[in-house]
Amino acid sequence: MIIQTSISSPIDDIIIQATEKGVSYVGFYPPVEYSYTPFEQVTNKAVLICAAQLNEYFAKKRTTFDVPLDTTGTVFQQSVWQALLTVPFGQSQTYGYIANQLNNPKAVRAVGAANGKNPISIIVPCHRIIGANAKLTGYAGGLERKLWLLKHEGLM
Repeated sequence: MIIQTSISSPIDDIIIQATEKGVSYVGFYPPVEYSYTPFEQVTNKAVLICAAQLNEYFAKKRTTFDVPLDTTGTVFQQSVWQALLTVPFGQSQTYGYIANQLNNPKAVRAVGAANGKNPISIIVPCHRIIGANAKLTGYAGGLERKLWLLKHEGLM
């Protein structure tokens, strides 16, 4: 069973979903042109911990997260998401860096695709990954939110 709730943040409302094992999704409501099904606010321990830690992050009182995670993805996607967790608050890296971390330097595009499928936005910091030319590249939450997050962490 998936438990879902939402919190307000400086960059829009954030949806948090969790199973009994841990957080399975952290992201933004879809843009207005998409429809979504409203939901009843329900919580479990993982959702409560995640909401509290995200609020601390936005209040500049937290730079790391330690919520239990329960993500679903391919073995490669899981390895990319684990590598993203090694990029510290206030630092950015490139897709090439992550590919090298995985001992697969030619997998830059595959890393980008896996990065884009990250279901745990902010907690698994895909926003810290930028292009090799130091330009902002795609972010499922939108480039304006990515820019805000990077500024929040002192990178821009």
